[in-house]
Amino acid sequence: MTSEATLTINEIYESIQGESSWAGWRCVFVRLTFCDLRCTYCDTEYAFYEGKKQTLSAIIDEVLRFQSPLVEITGGEPLLQKNVLPLMTALCDMGKTVLIETSGAHDISKIDPRVHRIMDLKTPSSGECARNLWSNIEHLGERDEVKCVIGSREDYDWARAQVEKHALATRCRGVLFSPVFGKIEAREIVDWIVADKLDVRFQLQMHKFVWPPLQRGV
Repeated sequence: MTSEATLTINEIYESIQGESSWAGWRCVFVRLTFCDLRCTYCDTEYAFYEGKKQTLSAIIDEVLRFQSPLVEITGGEPLLQKNVLPLMTALCDMGKTVLIETSGAHDISKIDPRVHRIMDLKTPSSGECARNLWSNIEHLGERDEVKCVIGSREDYDWARAQVEKHALATRCRGVLFSPVFGKIEAREIVDWIVADKLDVRFQLQMHKFVWPPLQRGV
């Protein structure tokens, strides 16, 4: 890592982790700018272009100011900026528990193995299903989680098929099924999971119930 290395940052803030098996824990979020996908249900379109360049050392200083043991790197799509890799390594070296949320459309194999990768598999209703980089599945391990955002029965059936085909429930830490907020009733997905005895973790986006659904910085 050099002092000249930079990332384009949309926002850095402290809140609670709203999703994944880490939900409910205090967490510092580093949201990177830019995304090359346009999912139909995206709730962070403001991160497509808004942001400013910051050096890695300035980013780390801001993260450390919050004194939180948990840090999530998110976006946008954080893997579009190559300097995110040394940032995550530096945070791990400092003893932080580091998570990254990624779309699953970019190679995850170069991420520091100490990082917990939360990787989407884009369902049909996302409009970006064709962008799934299937070779990523081979790199998933016991620290990682796979997230499927469900907006319809078609999405659920597709996601269930991937869980079974790729043995995702045993390959990684867990599989997350999350409803598209405001599009599908959570109870429907729960009923389907129970009926199929599917080994996945149902989740709601906790932060959207604590604060207004489109509020930034939470």
